[in-house]
Amino acid sequence: MTRDPQRPKILLVDDDDAFRQVLGEELSRRQYRVSTAATGTEALEGGAAELADVILLDLRLPDMDGIEVLEGLRRKEVQAGVVLLTGHGTIDTAIRAIRLGAYDYLEKPCPIEKVEMTIQKTCEHLGLLARQRVLQDGYSPPDPRSGLVGASPAFRRMCERIDKVAPTDAATLVVGETGTGKEKVATLLHTSSRRRDAPFVVVNCAALHEELLQSELFGHEKGAFSGAVRRKHGLFEVAHGGTLFLDEVGDTSPESQAALLRVLETGRFRRLGGTQEISVDVRLVSASNRALREPDRPESFRQDLYFRLSAMRVEVPPLREREGDVLLLIEHFSEQLNRRLARQNRLGKEALEALLRYDWPGNVRELIHVLEHAFVLSDRKVIPFECLPRVIRERTGAGESGDPAGRPASLREVEWRHILEVLERVHGNRANAARCLGISERNLYRLIRKHGGDGSGAQAQP
Repeated sequence: MTRDPQRPKILLVDDDDAFRQVLGEELSRRQYRVSTAATGTEALEGGAAELADVILLDLRLPDMDGIEVLEGLRRKEVQAGVVLLTGHGTIDTAIRAIRLGAYDYLEKPCPIEKVEMTIQKTCEHLGLLARQRVLQDGYSPPDPRSGLVGASPAFRRMCERIDKVAPTDAATLVVGETGTGKEKVATLLHTSSRRRDAPFVVVNCAALHEELLQSELFGHEKGAFSGAVRRKHGLFEVAHGGTLFLDEVGDTSPESQAALLRVLETGRFRRLGGTQEISVDVRLVSASNRALREPDRPESFRQDLYFRLSAMRVEVPPLREREGDVLLLIEHFSEQLNRRLARQNRLGKEALEALLRYDWPGNVRELIHVLEHAFVLSDRKVIPFECLPRVIRERTGAGESGDPAGRPASLREVEWRHILEVLERVHGNRANAARCLGISERNLYRLIRKHGGDGSGAQAQP
């Protein structure tokens, strides 16, 4: 639970009306936000316990004792710090309660200064625990399933496919639009296989120049080219026994495709400038955001390599085909952002409805960026519609996503408008636009040509 940076919220649970009123008024006078409860049932069933930072809990209540209340709070996973209020003769019980998770105890009657000091120490203790959890999360190995959230039929079919494909050693092609989470799927294929304890090596083929890509994949010998001052082991060697993930494999050149085909067929390769053949045991997982089988195009991907790479195939559905998953993803990433930013923000009704109406051409990656934009820019706990990015606000109004009559925009139109908006934001710089879109410059040029534009920001007709 993320703590509010304002004065702590206090829940005072005591059946003594006079004591409850006096202590509550004193704490309120000192700028604490105080709510009260007279019974254990009232404390457990109301929502105040979940919102409190510190709970001052009397051990003697009319319907149950403080130990039972404390156990109920722990079952509900209430993260507030609990301070026991005890009378004479209940110190032993208070110590037992501390062993159950209470932070401290105070013997009644007690000076208000001592109560306030105990509240402050409890909040400091909670802050230390929260920072400890962040550090533990940072050093814990990431769970590849944590970013794969969904319950739609399309999502479940994908997960079933992953469960069947992962235990095999067959080369696997992961296909899906930009931003759908193909690398997370590839990671899950590795961690669910018998190779899980061996390396998982990622290569972004679109981000590397042709010569650099071959050097990265196969390594090179000293003197193989200008600047090769020492031997370099390739990533095929690094991934030996594990999995090599080739992201955006469709952006490789014919020369690299030929080299990849030979490794897949023989399990052997040579370093650049070398003569010795090296054998490797690597499972190859590849990904592409476009169709690789386009035989009518001269620059299309090698079909013999395609068949080798796609012995198994996993299709990652776009977000628009995952009915109901947008809400689950919003809840998941909102929780992550609140933890990261130490907040308790949530989307307002209008903002949430706008995100649910949006068609998400950039898929999950775009959703994450939109939520980050809204959470960072909003200074309110309930994030308003106005804090959403302009593209969301403009496209989710009635009739704004199509023509004036309200015709829905076609996928082609949505894609082109999104490309133009990104180009506008980066002032026409195509390299920056490609990075924002999560594709290579080559793919961006291809999309611009497909839509008949020049990429300068001038509107073209889809």
